[in-house]
Amino acid sequence: MRKKSSQSPSTRDFDREFRAQVAQMTAGLAPTAFSTAWADWVMHLALAPAKQRELQQDTLMRAQDTWAFALRALAGGAVSPGDGLDGAADPRFATADWSQFPFNVYARAYQNAAALLKDSVRDVDGVTEYHDQLLEFALRMLLDASSPSNCLATNPELLALTQAETGQNLMRGLEHRAEDLRRTLAGVAPVGADEFEVGKHVAVTPGKVVFRNELIELIQYAPATGDVHAEPILIVPAWIMKYYILDLSPRNSMIRYLVDQGHTVFAMSWKNPDERDRETGMDDYVRKGLFAALDAVTAIVPDRKVHAVGYCIGGTLLAIGAAALARDGDERLASVTLFAAQTDFTEPGELAFFINPSQLAMLEASMHRKGVLESRQMGGAFALLRARDLIWQPVVTNYLKGKRDPMIDLMAWNADGTRMPWRMHSEYLYRLFLDNELATNRFPVGGRLVRLSDIRAPMFVVGTEADHVAPWKSVYKIDNLVRSDDFTFLLTAGGHNAGIVCGPVHPKRHYRIKTRRLADPHLAPEEWFDEAARHDGSWWPALHRWLAQRSSGRVKPPAMGAARRGHPVIEDAPGAYVRQR
Repeated sequence: MRKKSSQSPSTRDFDREFRAQVAQMTAGLAPTAFSTAWADWVMHLALAPAKQRELQQDTLMRAQDTWAFALRALAGGAVSPGDGLDGAADPRFATADWSQFPFNVYARAYQNAAALLKDSVRDVDGVTEYHDQLLEFALRMLLDASSPSNCLATNPELLALTQAETGQNLMRGLEHRAEDLRRTLAGVAPVGADEFEVGKHVAVTPGKVVFRNELIELIQYAPATGDVHAEPILIVPAWIMKYYILDLSPRNSMIRYLVDQGHTVFAMSWKNPDERDRETGMDDYVRKGLFAALDAVTAIVPDRKVHAVGYCIGGTLLAIGAAALARDGDERLASVTLFAAQTDFTEPGELAFFINPSQLAMLEASMHRKGVLESRQMGGAFALLRARDLIWQPVVTNYLKGKRDPMIDLMAWNADGTRMPWRMHSEYLYRLFLDNELATNRFPVGGRLVRLSDIRAPMFVVGTEADHVAPWKSVYKIDNLVRSDDFTFLLTAGGHNAGIVCGPVHPKRHYRIKTRRLADPHLAPEEWFDEAARHDGSWWPALHRWLAQRSSGRVKPPAMGAARRGHPVIEDAPGAYVRQR
């Protein structure tokens, strides 16, 4: 729980403004968090002479290996730098060019130095596990930045390309850098994103906006079949992203897929908040978001329960809302489906590096000044988690090779970010991430606590194998918290976004799935992984079958909207909120 401040308002405001100024200079990272971790490591290493001796021996051994490798490489012939002490080749140095002197020596020396630095922060008795992980993360950022593959002078592929093109690649790279900087400063989407215009290339599934308030628009999609499954689907997307990640180009649109399978689909589209929305909190997102949408859906499709589907933070919100509905005896939910959504935040994965008291104090200060968290701040944190792929590889490709990676619908969507209100995001980070109030029955909705154990509806929960935002073992923890007698967990290949956006024809993907009953013994994640049946292809058909099996039959499609019940058609999908910048 956050401590109640005893500072005067003027003192608190001054300190908050100072932290905001520091955040501008540190790209939002809290120097206190990293310095505290470093001090913890230094002091405990000073009390570990055996560990020091081990590191000295490791340093000598790796220096000898680098020197011996250099002599072997100098003698002539191609020598791969991947045949190192650790026996694992680095994919950045996998091409034949890196087997030539002196570049193979650069790579070998880098790999040995990287391994030594990583070993130095591991297994130092007394250092907290969190500080240990934070130092490893900081080292990874440093090592990813300092790789010889990122530098023209030490990258043989870049040198050969530059020679072949007489430097024209570098000239194009300068042009690319200037264009990217101009677009960033102007707040314009990156190059190629205009090829995926909302309502024209993406978010094109036919539908109507049938409800709008100050926080959401509700889209009802037109039926594609003569009859439909009786129970409609309500999609609750995350508010840190535009909803159309589930309605990308037609071949990658989950919404279109579900409509084509005979489901009546509704989707919430969140407003992109600005400074005027700074006091909008989590309770508003539950009441004016989820509950308002559910009221509209049940008015348009009366006398039917609703299959609710939540993605990422939208899934967390859905879990909160489902618990509140169960608490109040509201049985309108036919089922609850969660995509890559955490409810127990004791092991939130690498995102925890940005969620500690020091980091949150600085983030809150930055948000409080503007009233919102800008999308680029959140996007920057996500990029740092995969800096090698999301930062340095694009730098090399765009600015040193002078090439542009082709834009795809998912990348264009990723660049179409949203803001978040100060109050909501502060409550979310402190109450859920830091204090874990939801999993410990301390989170209130409407002034009363909710318990996930009140949820008894059938559940379908999806995790992704390579998720850096919501690790699948963390997502799986909800199985310990709910009391559903029909609980299905599915684990799919891919990451937080690409694992979910997995079109129906996807032969390179696979998934595991297993359903348990309340009386069944609980399985640890590793046990579940071993026992769950493995299937090739997309997991979307499995979701469709699961929903269809829990529907009460097929009926005539409902009308679009319900004017007599207060929900007239307002405009065509995708609506106005999704176009807000």
